[in-house]
Amino acid sequence: MTIPAPPPDLLVGTLIEVRKASFAYRERLAIDEVSFTARGGELVGLVGPNGAGKSTLVRLVAGLAAPSSGTVRLAGLDPAAAPRRAVARVAALVPQEPRAAWSFTVRDVVMMGRAPRQGLLALPSRFDRGAVDGALEACDLVQLADRRLDALSGGERRRVFFARALAQEPRVLLLDEPTAFLDLAHQVAAMRMAEVAARGGLCVVAVLHDLNLAAASCDRLVVLSRGRVVAEGAPTDVLSAERVREVWGVPVWRGQNGATGAPVVLPIRPP
Repeated sequence: MTIPAPPPDLLVGTLIEVRKASFAYRERLAIDEVSFTARGGELVGLVGPNGAGKSTLVRLVAGLAAPSSGTVRLAGLDPAAAPRRAVARVAALVPQEPRAAWSFTVRDVVMMGRAPRQGLLALPSRFDRGAVDGALEACDLVQLADRRLDALSGGERRRVFFARALAQEPRVLLLDEPTAFLDLAHQVAAMRMAEVAARGGLCVVAVLHDLNLAAASCDRLVVLSRGRVVAEGAPTDVLSAERVREVWGVPVWRGQNGATGAPVVLPIRPP
């Protein structure tokens, strides 16, 4: 997978800035004074147990909800207040369960990513077609371009929605559980796509549950628990046995991958 290098200005500066943001669903506080930043060229993993606030945080960055207090900035924009078209030109979100009508072909679905950059009539230009061709090639979908979405496997459909996000030509790529419901090979492939996107200069933020995949792929991890950030840093520094036991409530053995040096955590069965 190869993603064309972005213009140099995409690699400079903070693209996501969250400062003491809080958000509640009715009376339940989902995130509580969360702060974090992310830059172009890095892959940041949001990890934590269910209900920790990871997906809510991604929704705030994408502008799908506004914080009740604090601030969220996306390349300088307030994503909840800015026009959706302006936000979509900066950030692309690949949700946990992407939706598209099954009757569309792969190329049709990927072309949908061009909507924020098209005119009123949404007629594809040569630039749109070029972006779609590049995204199909980057995600190894060229041979599947004319297949219907409902004829694809789960892993192939994931690649289609990733390609749709790339065709959008975002500066920020938001992935909500990109490895959910995938087998090991497709999990590795999904994280490889995220890594390559970051190496290509995009700011990539991914909600992840598999700590070993997160440790192997991410430049930095942000650990959330009960709506708060409890740790942030390189996977080697963040994923200690003590912290995993404290946050996830599971005793683990913490070791090191002999091939890559990445931390490895495995649950310890009680005697």
